[in-house]
Amino acid sequence: MIEDSSRCLMNTYNRFPVVLRKGRGLKVWSSDGKEYLDFLSGVAVNVLGHCHPKVVISIQKQAQRLIHVSNYFHIEPQIKLARILVENSFADRVFFCNSGAEANEAAIKLSRKYFSDQPGHKRFEIITALNSFHGRTIAALSATGQEKFRKGFEPLVPGFRHVEFNDIDAVEKAITKDTCAVLLEPIQGEGGVKIPDPDYLREARELCDRHGILLILDEVQTGIGRTGKFFAYEHFGVTPDIMTIAKGLGGGVPIGAMLATEKVSAAFQPGTHASTFGGNPLVCAAAATTLEVLLEDGFLLDQCRRMGVYLKKGLEDLKKEFPSIIANVRGMGLLVGMELVRDGAPIVKACMDRGVLINCTAGNVLRFMPPLIVTEKEIDHLLDVLGQVFDRTP
Repeated sequence: MIEDSSRCLMNTYNRFPVVLRKGRGLKVWSSDGKEYLDFLSGVAVNVLGHCHPKVVISIQKQAQRLIHVSNYFHIEPQIKLARILVENSFADRVFFCNSGAEANEAAIKLSRKYFSDQPGHKRFEIITALNSFHGRTIAALSATGQEKFRKGFEPLVPGFRHVEFNDIDAVEKAITKDTCAVLLEPIQGEGGVKIPDPDYLREARELCDRHGILLILDEVQTGIGRTGKFFAYEHFGVTPDIMTIAKGLGGGVPIGAMLATEKVSAAFQPGTHASTFGGNPLVCAAAATTLEVLLEDGFLLDQCRRMGVYLKKGLEDLKKEFPSIIANVRGMGLLVGMELVRDGAPIVKACMDRGVLINCTAGNVLRFMPPLIVTEKEIDHLLDVLGQVFDRTP
């Protein structure tokens, strides 16, 4: 299978020589029967773990009833999912798509269309942060503040200005008469799990209000309980005008969404934006069940907060034990980063060899994003494996 993969698939990923065939909870198994503990969860996707029984049953039932129908018609699971999102967020309306990048494309288009509809306000520029990541489509890539992702795809879409993250003065200086929005991640996940100062987003909100522009929050990675609240903006005491989500929304199936206030969303009318597969009955049924499980009694959100504290403490203890390897530990909920003083790729490989799947981003930041159902026992095992690896690291 690996030979066929190398022969038939485009070479867009540095894949480990492992074929994963089965998953349950925090565990996955390879085709040769080896068991792994998954602290990557499909890059923050499997918030309920692999193949949660309620999500599986929901998919099975919906597949028997109706897999796909055009958005020319009303779709029952889509309506149900939209209602859950509206009732549990700042937003009044939802647009469904298939990924986080598509959600950000929709947000970019909506913000421009909103000002295009206003006489004398043809604003189009969007301010984003350096070190940000907003997706791989050409506009989302243009918004992304990391040169390594943008290189080779020039010329990019004009109208994006990049400033330092967590620097409100830099945002204010970048605002011009052409600015329509500020687009930020509440926490820079792909950029190395970088958390802003407590007042940063609030000051950004105030700045946008003062200049009459929109605040867009990219919660593709931080949303759906990942930080211990349903959405990360809740930690900072602000609400955006537009928000994008994906990853954990579907519990494993591909779905994204762009949420907005009534005033802003009115800029989208029939014909201005669309997606053939967006809000598909099958994925919406899975997503609605995922959110119902996540929000039930608030247990999993509380679990996420408690386990996040437990994980960070364990990593901090490792930092004390290995100060020559570990520079910093930071995170919120179960989005946690451990910054190393060296390349993190060998550590990821050594952990995988010992049956634990983690991730490295920004070159030297180990990123931990386990399902929200993770327990102390599983975290203890991760910490033991990391300790073994660091102990053998020269």
